[in-house]
Amino acid sequence: MKTVTIIGLGLIGGSFALGLKRTGLAEKIIGVDTNPEHCQEALALGIVDEIKELKPAVLQSDLVILAIPINAAQVVLPQILDYIPLETYVMDMGSTKAGICAVVKNHPNRKNFVATHPIAGTENSGPKAAFAELFLNKVSIICDAHLSSEKAVNLVRKIYQNLWTNVITMSAEAHDEHIAYVSHLSHITSFALGQTVLEIEKDEKNIFDMAGSGFESTVRLAKSSPAMWTPIFIQNRENLLKAIDTYEKQIQKMREMIENSEAENIYEYLSQVNDIRRILNK
Repeated sequence: MKTVTIIGLGLIGGSFALGLKRTGLAEKIIGVDTNPEHCQEALALGIVDEIKELKPAVLQSDLVILAIPINAAQVVLPQILDYIPLETYVMDMGSTKAGICAVVKNHPNRKNFVATHPIAGTENSGPKAAFAELFLNKVSIICDAHLSSEKAVNLVRKIYQNLWTNVITMSAEAHDEHIAYVSHLSHITSFALGQTVLEIEKDEKNIFDMAGSGFESTVRLAKSSPAMWTPIFIQNRENLLKAIDTYEKQIQKMREMIENSEAENIYEYLSQVNDIRRILNK
């Protein structure tokens, strides 16, 4: 590809740009971001080659990548599809898919859009958090591929594979359902755990001095960007509410066993859950 435009120069967009440069997939990368500080940082760090406004950037691009919060992406995507030349393709990288697919369902250039979600990230944000290996050995999902042109899907698949990810496909609705359980719920519990400790433990020094690796790893996700996760929770609320309901039942079950000092039942419960190790280690 000669020219790629990346809209959103944070962790995901910045890492994608660095990956494209590392693998030589793009000759030139244009950055678009509403945050002037992010634009300056991305230029200084060599993440992008230049900064432009949305429309002129899109008009000279072979590929446009949306790496902004999902609520903003739903507003910008139809505009991009209005602007793009015939052979320009667009992909998004949002954590929910049904909503963004719905807003362009009947757009004349829908076939030029590929809905994707690379399951990668850290708790950090901004251009300074970006690194080329973010997608290494991760899974990237392409959704509703049948609504995109074969050429567009093949291009996006090739890019992800060159960025060292495994690519799978599914419907947007299936994606949102499954991702609620294995990603969004873990962020909910991390934020809730962090808030619980802040409410109960008033001495910040005790949190710093006594928090073990278990607490640190579990609450790590609570450092994630509120600007990104607030719209994700809202957009995937139906699936996430089901997941929360099930999680609350498990918490209540654990509470009752602890309250009644049911050591044997606790041990059996924990042993059953240990099977998650077998699944994750496949």
